[in-house]
Amino acid sequence: MPKSSDTPAPASSIAEFEHSLDELEQLVTRMEGGELSLDDSLKSFERGIGLYRHCQTALEQAELRVRLLLDPEAPDTAEPFDSRID
Repeated sequence: MPKSSDTPAPASSIAEFEHSLDELEQLVTRMEGGELSLDDSLKSFERGIGLYRHCQTALEQAELRVRLLLDPEAPDTAEPFDSRID
């Protein structure tokens, strides 16, 4: 049976995002350390780009879900709430 598009994201999706973000942070730290060879730096950069794209996609999907929750009839015009306290 196909999944409904309005079901919550499985915990594994959240865990995958967090794991990707952690790995990306570790890659950046190692690359900033300047001790990697050129080949290792290029491999790390390539892996980092893949992780970045995965994280970006997950964030875009989360934003869409929030917009659908804010205004299911017109998600493109949904106004996000303002969490600032003046």
